[in-house]
Amino acid sequence: MSAEGVMASEAEVFKGSSARMSSFVGAIAIADLVKTTLGPKGMDKILQSVGDPNNVRITITNDGATILRSVPVENPAAKVLVDIARIQDDTVGDGTTSVTVLCGELLREAEFLVNQRIHPMTIIAGWRTAVAIARDALEKAAVDNSADEAKFKEDLMNIARTTLSSKLLNVEKDHFAQLAVDAVLRLKGSGNLDHIQIIKKPGESLKDSFLEEGFVLDKSFGVGQPRRIENAKIMIANTPMDTDKIKIYGSRVRVDSMMKVAEIEEAEKDKMRNKCKKIIDHGITCFINRQLIYNFPEQIFTEAGVISIEHADFDGIERLAAVTGGEIASTFDKPELVSLGECALIDEIMVGEDKLIRFSGCKSGTACTVILRGASSHLLEEAERSLHDALCVLTETIKETRVVCGGGCMEMLMAAAIDKQIPTTAGKAALAMEAFSRALRQLPTIIADNAGLDSSELVTQLRAAHAAGNVTSGVDIMTGEVGDMQALGIREAYKSKLQVLVSAAEAAEMILRVDDIIKCAPRQREG
Repeated sequence: MSAEGVMASEAEVFKGSSARMSSFVGAIAIADLVKTTLGPKGMDKILQSVGDPNNVRITITNDGATILRSVPVENPAAKVLVDIARIQDDTVGDGTTSVTVLCGELLREAEFLVNQRIHPMTIIAGWRTAVAIARDALEKAAVDNSADEAKFKEDLMNIARTTLSSKLLNVEKDHFAQLAVDAVLRLKGSGNLDHIQIIKKPGESLKDSFLEEGFVLDKSFGVGQPRRIENAKIMIANTPMDTDKIKIYGSRVRVDSMMKVAEIEEAEKDKMRNKCKKIIDHGITCFINRQLIYNFPEQIFTEAGVISIEHADFDGIERLAAVTGGEIASTFDKPELVSLGECALIDEIMVGEDKLIRFSGCKSGTACTVILRGASSHLLEEAERSLHDALCVLTETIKETRVVCGGGCMEMLMAAAIDKQIPTTAGKAALAMEAFSRALRQLPTIIADNAGLDSSELVTQLRAAHAAGNVTSGVDIMTGEVGDMQALGIREAYKSKLQVLVSAAEAAEMILRVDDIIKCAPRQREG
């Protein structure tokens, strides 16, 4: 009896070549969707939400992970590609488009081999051999300059420039590369990106963005409070400070005179006075609350010489607690259990027409804030995504200090290493290795195509250069010729390149192994 005969009536089964074809088509379609965004001259996509016509949200980006995260997909194989792009983004921060495109090209080659009656397991065996060879070649080509501080900083600058060259920030990549490297080096190897705050302020141009030492909070001081405090003791809290008249008049209270209402109001105020006294008794000079602070408690803090900051967003106070060494408090009966934050100076700064609060000399000593300026909110959002990718890559490079050449150089190097082993490989696995090599060469081909160059001519020249022993040759997009990536300073993180290779191969293998797709509704609960 067939599988369909024992399943519920609404279940569907796609078998054999039909299932495999469905997987190939879905995955290749997703790869083709982001293919045109690859490289320094890749194009952008406009992502537009559909639904409420009065609240249409538009995102303009060329970040592979952002595009794939925003596109709803039904095809199960396509979801695998979306997943590997997300993991690449979470793990390394860069290479999301590369991993998706490489996986798509591998599946395109696999489709051709399957149509030639080569069994999927034979293809997978050849791919595994090819990955091992490519990984070995990549490892040998990697360079580690971590022992020389000046050279390592130059490597970090080159990686940041290369990462940003395919993003919106390409026009000011030297400026933003310097910002990103300075910010990451302040972390002193901790890798905690929570200590780097990014604030977006519309106005002026991208080159007016700057790095501010210390933590900047996009809030303002209370009325009549000092605008500068030195050697501050900071309490960070998440507690209601909104007891006021509005609560009395918003409640149903039965009284026989207005005097009784005044007594209830006074009792409420006494509760708030006691709460504020407990907070002030901690010996603080600054009180930051996640929730609102109404006029009455703000007045009490002002009279006591304590500055108060209300409605600090949760992400903001989490970061502030981390960089000042404090903890978020919600009860104040036991001062000895509350950890206060410390910083050398709290003052007010102006960015454009907005006033922001700066915390300098924080306890952790690693905090900094990047203030992004730009013409529009869409521009600033894309600039933030681009800078975040650069920060993630640099953080990972400080942990895994090896670097490799970019510009399609490593893909050609790995493909050449695989080609050398093909004549010594017996059986049909050699065809799979050859297919893997072709898929790797597609990456520099696509980079050249996206720049409007003659990809066939460039890639054959690149292949000849690598065969002649010029193993640092890659595609120089600016001149449209083969260039020396070492001399041009085009670098990528070794970890990013390795993750692209391994993730794409594993995802393609997973999709290739599929021979049945079974669709059915979840089993209904009985009773």
